[in-house]
Amino acid sequence: MGSNYKDSDIHYGVDLVFCIDATGSMGPLLDTVKQNALNFYKDFMATMEEHEKSVEQLRIRIIAFRDYYYDREDAMLVTDFFTLPEYTEEFENCIRSIRPQGGGDEPEDGLEALAYAMKSDWTRSGDIRRHVIVVWTDDGTHDLGFGMSAPNYPEGMARDFDELTEWWGSRNRPGYMEERSKRLLLFTPDKPYWNTISANWNNVIHYVSPEAGNGLQEVEYRQILSVICNSI
Repeated sequence: MGSNYKDSDIHYGVDLVFCIDATGSMGPLLDTVKQNALNFYKDFMATMEEHEKSVEQLRIRIIAFRDYYYDREDAMLVTDFFTLPEYTEEFENCIRSIRPQGGGDEPEDGLEALAYAMKSDWTRSGDIRRHVIVVWTDDGTHDLGFGMSAPNYPEGMARDFDELTEWWGSRNRPGYMEERSKRLLLFTPDKPYWNTISANWNNVIHYVSPEAGNGLQEVEYRQILSVICNSI
C-alpha cells in the first residue's frame, strides 16, 4: 500500500545566523545585504511553500563583525535570536542600525564571528531542525586571537583555528552544533581561512565572491535564497 506521507507533513525548526562584514570596504554593498535581510522572511517562507515544506519556527540572529584590534568596542554586534514574524520590528531596527565603518587592515575578525555563531542557543523545535550559519564578507580573516589585546576581546574564545575546527565537529567527533542539523554557507573570497574551511569542514557550501573593494556584486540574492532553502 502506498503512503500518503508528504514532505509538507514534516515541520521544520529553522535557525539562521547571519554573519555580516560591516567594515568600510563593504560600502554600498552592505545596503544590498541589509535590504535582502529585511526581505528575507517573506521570500524564505514563500520559497519553502513552493517546495511544500512547512516551517514551524524561523529565528534569525545577527552578528555584524569588524576588527577587535582596530575597532575595539565597535568590533562586534551580537544579538539574540529574533523569532519571526513576532519580532519583525526589532529585527528590522537591528539590521538598519548596521553601518559600514572601520576595519583597519584588509582581513577582519570573521573567525571570531563564526565562533560566536557556532555557540548559538540553537532551537530544539520541529520534526527536523536546520541550524544554518551564513557568512557574507569581501575579504579574508585574521588568525584567531589577532585582536586579543583589545579590552573587550571575548573570554572563552577558541584559542586557534584547530580548536575552532573542533567546535564545528565532524561525523566522528561532534562539535557544538547538531551534526545532522548544521549547515555553513560562505559567500566569501577564496582567501584564508575561508578556503581552508570549505576544503576541510563538512556541510559547507562556498560561493566565491570578489575581493575587497568589489564586494559580493556577482552573488545574486535569489541564488543565496535558493542555496539556503535547498540546504534545509
